[in-house]
Amino acid sequence: MNNKIEIVTADKVNLTNCDREQIHIPGSIQPHGVLLVLKEPELDIIQVSNNTKDWLNVLPEDLLKQNIKYLLEPQQIDSIRNSLTGDFEYLNPLKLSIKCGDETKSFNSIVHRNNGVLILELEPCEIELEQDFFQFYQLTRRTITQIQKSANLQELCSIVVKEIRRLTEVDRVMIYRFHPDNSGEVIAEDKWENLESYLGLHYPASDIPESSRHLYSINYLRIIPDINYQPVELLPKNNPLTNQPLDLSFSVLRSVSPIHIEYLQNMGVKASMSISLLKEGKLWGLIVCHHYSIKYIPYNLRTVCDFFGQVMSVHITTKEQHDNLDYKIYLKSLQSQVITDISESENLLMAFTNIGEKLLTIVGATGAIVYGEGELQKIGKTIKDEEVEPLLNWVITQINTDVYYTDYLAKVYPPANKFKEIASGLLVLEITKVKKNYVLWFRPEVSQIVNWAGNPQKHGKVELDGSITLLPRKSFAKWLEIVECHSLPWQSYEIEGAQELKSAILGILMSRIDKLAEINLELEQSNSDLDSFNYIASHDLKEPLRGIHNYATFLMEDYGEILEADGQQKLQTLVRLTQRMEDLINALLFLSRLGRQELNKSPINLNELIENVAEVIRMSKPNESIEIIKKHDLPVIYGDNILMEEVFGNLINNGVKYNQKTHKIIEIGYKYTEEYSCLIYVKDNGIGIREKHIDTIFKLFKRLHGKDKFGGGTGVGLTIVKKIIERHGGKIWLESNYGEGTTFYIKLSEY
Repeated sequence: MNNKIEIVTADKVNLTNCDREQIHIPGSIQPHGVLLVLKEPELDIIQVSNNTKDWLNVLPEDLLKQNIKYLLEPQQIDSIRNSLTGDFEYLNPLKLSIKCGDETKSFNSIVHRNNGVLILELEPCEIELEQDFFQFYQLTRRTITQIQKSANLQELCSIVVKEIRRLTEVDRVMIYRFHPDNSGEVIAEDKWENLESYLGLHYPASDIPESSRHLYSINYLRIIPDINYQPVELLPKNNPLTNQPLDLSFSVLRSVSPIHIEYLQNMGVKASMSISLLKEGKLWGLIVCHHYSIKYIPYNLRTVCDFFGQVMSVHITTKEQHDNLDYKIYLKSLQSQVITDISESENLLMAFTNIGEKLLTIVGATGAIVYGEGELQKIGKTIKDEEVEPLLNWVITQINTDVYYTDYLAKVYPPANKFKEIASGLLVLEITKVKKNYVLWFRPEVSQIVNWAGNPQKHGKVELDGSITLLPRKSFAKWLEIVECHSLPWQSYEIEGAQELKSAILGILMSRIDKLAEINLELEQSNSDLDSFNYIASHDLKEPLRGIHNYATFLMEDYGEILEADGQQKLQTLVRLTQRMEDLINALLFLSRLGRQELNKSPINLNELIENVAEVIRMSKPNESIEIIKKHDLPVIYGDNILMEEVFGNLINNGVKYNQKTHKIIEIGYKYTEEYSCLIYVKDNGIGIREKHIDTIFKLFKRLHGKDKFGGGTGVGLTIVKKIIERHGGKIWLESNYGEGTTFYIKLSEY
């Protein structure tokens, strides 16, 4: 069998193969610089661009097979050699002065390796115009500060387009965001007032095909100073070492696809620059600069723009999380209620009957079907019973993980046209595949008008051989399309909310199907569903909370002098409240981990443990009179040393904290009784606890005083103490005389 691989180069592009165009091997460069290919280790010149006469005053034929020392001084060659062992991204550009006939020219040289050769690109520059680090700092400081202070994604995008346009002085700067189907939309723009706006316009995926998106994801900046340039061919045409076209994926001078050139010409653009925006390593969008006359942007300014792009990429995730923050927090609260309801039910369908509309709200759906082993529970507006089974059978073939979702169901499942008013959007959660347990959420059709930049349907010309030559559209005027059979798109946090239900639902199904007593006991003991929720909710809340705390702090630092006392006090209150909230979250995280982590048990000498705890407490409160008494020689117990320090540290610290006496006394001892072989007690002379509160003191967030009284607190400490003791198979309770003091009793196993 003869397997022939077609290489689709620029001269072979047509409508049927444009997505496979090998734009990384164009065989030519743009004429605003020179490209040399060097063979290591001698650095012999084996391939050159056919414009060396213009820039270096040397014919390309005279350079081939010469050593690089033909052009460069020894110290310059040493600089290149020294860069070979480093990271080119941080070393480029190298500044080179090259004698070109009767004059010496300055160049920015960009070096990188690819396919076994060293590629050296030279762009002419003016040394006196180059920026040192201080100037770079001056150029970037203001913009970086604005980026950090931006409140959301839209504000971030607006800052970046304005600052890059101010810096480069181009006619138009846009931010183009890719959609999941690889189409895109202009979400921010800064331009001359007389130019037509592209803001809000959509572009089909074919405008930036897969080959281009791949290059954007590995080479973050591309410049075209003059779209009407004449491509400069490479001599020889192929890499002499491989006899294949030279791979220019990382080249700054790489020639551009003729299709893209025609595309820009049809837009009236004469020069362009694009900067890639990545989110979690994947191409998220582009910063696109358009100019309507020839425009060369110097390397130093391009470096600053590239830097802004990378800084923006870092902030994209955070800013997206800040969008709709109040709504996300509300959904988290609602998820807590739903998980609690599910956890308390032994029957899945009955649980969802009780949950009702909450199940719809957590993902923003108008209808839902819970499917469990052939039984249905319907909530809200849903499809007919006879339509469920065929839809579900199709969905099962589509799910790769535990979730499937689409906002255009009729496109992938044509029978959905019959019920588009109910289910144009579908979100499916697979709970178990073998037993066929699924939750299906529905969204109705929402007819919407999409503003395209010209007709998105590209046209082509049929050639004699039957192929269709690509003809990029010539008009980019707003073209309206009424989109039908679509629902509102599912947001990432709604999909995550559905996934977070799975662990809770699985617990109920396992109880229902397997009836394993040990699993029920483990679930009841650890309350794993609630612990998992606490961990997830606390973890997701910490990042936006830190943002609120930091921005409030920034406001005090930057605007404190111009704020009145009332404004300063409110900001200080905001900082204090966010700190208290973070303390609560940290306590919840500790509590949730406590239910999952393994105990590292060993013999514990309680005498030594109490001494360690007492020393820490005395050092933390040097101005207080504290007496910590060991009434007896304490026994050796068996348990987790770190967690036991947490128990006694909390109890002793509470005896000091909730104590208004000048001399605070904490007594630790133990006694044997008929009922308990080893009973340890911690007694204080503090304020005591009223009898009506004794039964509730170990409950989560239970505080008996105002939030700022006695130094504040989270109300979680005694809950943690009780959970640690119970995990050790023990028991804790208390006796108290109000105004006189409290005694905590702990039953533990002696070693």
